[in-house]
Amino acid sequence: MQTASKKVINGWAMYDWANSVYNLVITSTIFPAYYEAVTSDNNETTIDTVKIFGRTFINTSLYNYALAIAFIVVALISPILSSIADYKGNKKQFLFFFCTMGSISCSALYFFDGSNLMYGLICMIIACIGFWGSLVFYNSFLPEIAAPEDRDQVSAKGFVMGYIGSVLLQIICFVLVLQNDLFGITTGKASQISFLLVGIWWWGFGQFSLSRLPNGNAIGHEKKSNFLKGGYQELIKVWNQIKQMPILKRFLFAFFFYNMGVQTVMLAATLYGKSELQIPTTNLIVAILIIQLIAIPGAYAVSKLSEKIGNLTTLIICVLIWIGLCIGGYLLPAKGINEFYVLAIIVGFVMGGIQSLSRSTYSKLMPATHDNTAFFSFYDVTEKIAIVIGMFSFAYITEFTGTQRNAVLALTIFFIIGLCILLLTLKKQKEISY
Repeated sequence: MQTASKKVINGWAMYDWANSVYNLVITSTIFPAYYEAVTSDNNETTIDTVKIFGRTFINTSLYNYALAIAFIVVALISPILSSIADYKGNKKQFLFFFCTMGSISCSALYFFDGSNLMYGLICMIIACIGFWGSLVFYNSFLPEIAAPEDRDQVSAKGFVMGYIGSVLLQIICFVLVLQNDLFGITTGKASQISFLLVGIWWWGFGQFSLSRLPNGNAIGHEKKSNFLKGGYQELIKVWNQIKQMPILKRFLFAFFFYNMGVQTVMLAATLYGKSELQIPTTNLIVAILIIQLIAIPGAYAVSKLSEKIGNLTTLIICVLIWIGLCIGGYLLPAKGINEFYVLAIIVGFVMGGIQSLSRSTYSKLMPATHDNTAFFSFYDVTEKIAIVIGMFSFAYITEFTGTQRNAVLALTIFFIIGLCILLLTLKKQKEISY
């Protein structure tokens, strides 16, 4: 196949530009800091708790549990939706739906002020479902618009566009929050306006991307009534194909474990820095901006490295670095701002690279098929189940031990398991190539 036109490739990458502001502002910087602030008693000597459903939770654990619930929902519904999308060829409509749902939920966080905790959590969960649900359909366009030899670079381009776009809006929000007096508003109101801006940005640029993406091709020829059953049957069908492909099967198992660590670190990092390491909000936002800026050359560097030494070997190097990052995060001293910045630089370099390369590696290892959405749904379900386990583990260990440090250290177990399976995958690949 031939890679699609530059117009289509740029249009596809622009969706990363659109939705990555959710990942940066809502997941990584302003919203976690805002949530911690409105659920905190402002006493550094005590553990902040909130009461909901008649049970008292550590505030950060409740946040992580809520995110885990969102990922459970995505894992449950994506097989059904991808089955419908493949059958009817309407993945663009589903991408539009989740884009709209997620962006509206982000904007609705404008009304979250701490007195309505349940409302804030529900909006957060729906926004998360919107973001990750849309990625099932967004990712599935990759093998349709890029030839195998171009997928590493096209995938990296998407992540890079996401980093650039999200940083631009983050700077605007950064000015609002830190220079709120210039606008005659409180820091809290500035944060709420930031959530509103995320929704507007995501939806607006999302429509530009959708206008350039190709229409899907329906693969269904007979009337199909039970999509609920059919979606999970598609997963079983995909799994039966994967079982016959030893390299792809091993890679997916490796991805399941190391991505469990990667996503949990990314989702929990801000609250860890804010509540455990006592890093001021300003420094947290600066660190996240550093991560985003470093991730741009990092994604390209990892892509180029994979061209020279291969995808699997490059992923092994990335996982080794992540293991070191978890150990470093565990050992970071409280209020160690300079050390936190150093860690942020390293995280930024490997964060986008490992995600981009994982996506393109999967797209290159999967068989040539018209069921791209079904295959990426399987990839997505694998990722979401891993995140659920990672987030629940992180939250539970935090509550059980009373500190997030032990939870960070425990993540190294997931990375080590993923590393071992990657090594076995590389060994199998070499055996088959011989």
